Order: sequence, then structure tokens, then C-alpha cells
Amino acid sequence: MEQLVTLLVLAGVVIALIWDKVRADVVALAGAALLLLTGAVRPSEVQGAFGSPAIIALASLFVIAHAMELSGLLDLLIRKAVALCGRIGSLGLWLLILMCGGASGFLNNTPIVVLAAPVVRDVATSLRLDPKRFLMPLSYVAVLGGCCTLIGTSTNLLVDDMARSSGQAPFSIFEITPVGLVVAAAGGLYLFLFSGRLLAKPLPGALDRMEAALPHHVSHPDIAGDAIGDAADFAKQRPLAPAKALTSTAIFAGVILLAALNITPIAASAFAGAVLLILLRVIRPEEAYGGLRPEILMLIVGMVVIGIALEQTGLASSATNALVGRVGLFGPLGALILLYGATLVLTELLSNATVAVLVTPIAVALAESLHVSPRPFLVAVMMAGSAAFATPFGYQTNVLVYQMAGYSYLDFTKVGLPLNLVTWFAAVAAIHWFFPF
Repeated sequence: MEQLVTLLVLAGVVIALIWDKVRADVVALAGAALLLLTGAVRPSEVQGAFGSPAIIALASLFVIAHAMELSGLLDLLIRKAVALCGRIGSLGLWLLILMCGGASGFLNNTPIVVLAAPVVRDVATSLRLDPKRFLMPLSYVAVLGGCCTLIGTSTNLLVDDMARSSGQAPFSIFEITPVGLVVAAAGGLYLFLFSGRLLAKPLPGALDRMEAALPHHVSHPDIAGDAIGDAADFAKQRPLAPAKALTSTAIFAGVILLAALNITPIAASAFAGAVLLILLRVIRPEEAYGGLRPEILMLIVGMVVIGIALEQTGLASSATNALVGRVGLFGPLGALILLYGATLVLTELLSNATVAVLVTPIAVALAESLHVSPRPFLVAVMMAGSAAFATPFGYQTNVLVYQMAGYSYLDFTKVGLPLNLVTWFAAVAAIHWFFPF
């Protein structure tokens, strides 16, 4: 009965997420509430989801990133990038995109794209270049940059958290970096060489419709929607406060260093860093709460509870046993390729948190049934769980540039589908090399 209830709740959550008429965090929490009411999960397990390392790490990192934004540091970097682009032309735009990708390995990529997108658009227009050539690559490169570290995207943290629940050793902060860099390099090179050719010319008047809904021109109601928090947070030009910028950057570097050297877990160092910023008055408590992005945190909590139910009721193991007999015939490498592809398809349809919860237990069980290390399969879920390129709705940064530049749905398919294939091949090759079975 508990398996049946869990299956019905899971199906309802998936349908509601595809229908996309209710906020994703509300859908996930509603599913968790139903599972709690029906006894499929216990209150202690729900409590554990709220206190999971992924939630603590992500919430703390949101506060640290918000402190850096409020200090005016990001605005200063954007202004410097504008000056650079004015001197060296379109190459400067690609360097700006590359910088955003690098920053996305350590900061949430949504505010980075929110800040950078109008800059890229305005500079491209001033250089008499089509902004469409650069805005979609900006979103894609920011996503690829997030795949390069454990903290680069909530998907990676959630997969790590789910893997720990299955008895696996935790990932270190830079353990997946070699694979992420290979994938990002392959994807970035493809975008640099081919994205401009694949994108259609803007229709007459299209540039006139590209009114910024982002920094300095917040106007479009959808841009300030639930997926990205309040865009008004990014609307003001903030003067640089050198002491706050230096302190927040130093604390952020210390958090990364402590985690990278395995001195403390990322959740512990990030939490301590966030509290230290408040104690040093770099950020006020109310500002820290304002930077938490609760819609993202609650989405993850709800999906973790659903994942616990899948595990506790035995539904995940039943599904895995049904799949293993077929996938196992292809051997470990074939299973890895198929798992990556299945995760990729699911990521285009569902939220990243949903996919991580659904696929991570299956990845662990699949590896154990093949008597190989689960590590390659978990890394595949991390990479494919963020690689949503073929539709404008697979990732929130895609939605930002989709609305801003007036792309068509097929523009994303034309550029994103080949990018999915390129990164799929690069990821499997890199995983096979860096994470032996």
C-alpha cells in the first residue's frame, strides 16, 4: 500500500510539474505533505530533509553570494567587462560569457545571468551585432560552468546528498571538476563555432522588443517570477563598498578552501561563513534572509522527502530490478551511456531536483547490480541533471534569455539539441577516463 501511495504521489508531482500551472516548490511540498499524511514517510524523515547537508550548504552559499552582490562587487566587474568589450569588440563578449561561466562554478548562475544578460545585449547592439548570437550561449555557458564543482549547482549538491543517504562516500568540492571542465570545454567550443550560424536573424522590430526585464530596467512580470526570486533585487546600481567586498570575498574563498582541503564539509564551512558575515556586519540579518531563495530550498526539501519515500518503501529498488536485467546486458559502459541519456531526457521535462531524486537511487542500485563503482554513474547524473539545453524551459537561465531576446522555441532546439549530443559524448568519455568502473 505504501508503494502504491508513493507511486501515485510521484506520478501526480511529475504531471503537475509538466503541466506547469502551479509553482514547482508548492507541488513538491504538497507531495511531501501527502506522503506524511498517509504514513509513507515518518515525521523524523521529513525533519531530516529540512536539515540535510545540501539544504544547509545551499542556503549558506545563497547568503554569501547575496553579500557579494550587495557590496557592489558584481556591478564593478560588469562595468569593467563593458569597458573591455568596447575596446576589443565581439571577442570581448565571448570573454564576458567565459567569465560568467567561471563564476558559475562557485556562485548561483541565475543572478549571474540576470546581471550579465542586459550587458551582453546592450554591448552587442552598440557593436551592431545580433544579441541573439550571445544571449543563448551566455545561459548555456553559465549552466556548463555550474557543472564544474560540487557547489556550482543545487543538482550536484542534491545528488551528493542522496548518494550519502544510500551509503556512498561524499564527493569533495573539486572531485567532479576534471569531468566538468571537459564537458564545459566541448560545449563552449561548439557554441563559439556554431551557435551564431544556427540562430536565425532577428525579425524586423525584434531588437525594439528586447526591453530589459533585468538589471536597471525591470519591467517584464514573468522575469520576476517564482523561478528566479525577485528580480528587483538586481535592479539597482550598487556603489562599491571596498571593505564589505573584500571581507565577503575573503570569507567565500575561505569557505571554498576549507572544503577543498577536506578540513570541513562544505555545509559546515559555508554555514560558518554565512554567520560570520552577519557577525561582522557585512550583511544585516534581514538582508541575509532576503538572499535565501526559499522557493529553491523548499523545492529541494519536497523532492528529498519524495526520494526518501522511494527508498524506504522499496519502490526505487523494484524499479531498478526491472531495469537492471535489460540495461545490464550492455555492460557497465553501455549502462552508463543509457543512464546519461535517460537522465538527459527527464531533465528536459522535469526540474533538476526531481531528476536528481528519481535517478540517483537507481544509479547506485544499477552500479551495485553490475558489481562496479557507483561513482561514474553518480557523476553522470550530476552532469546530465543540469544539461537541459534543447528547450527554453529546462533551466531558469534559459527562460531569462528566451523572454529577453525574443527567441523562438525552435531556436533552442536547433542550438541545444546538438549541444546535448556534444556534451553527452564528452561527459561519457571523461567519466570513463577519470572515474574507472
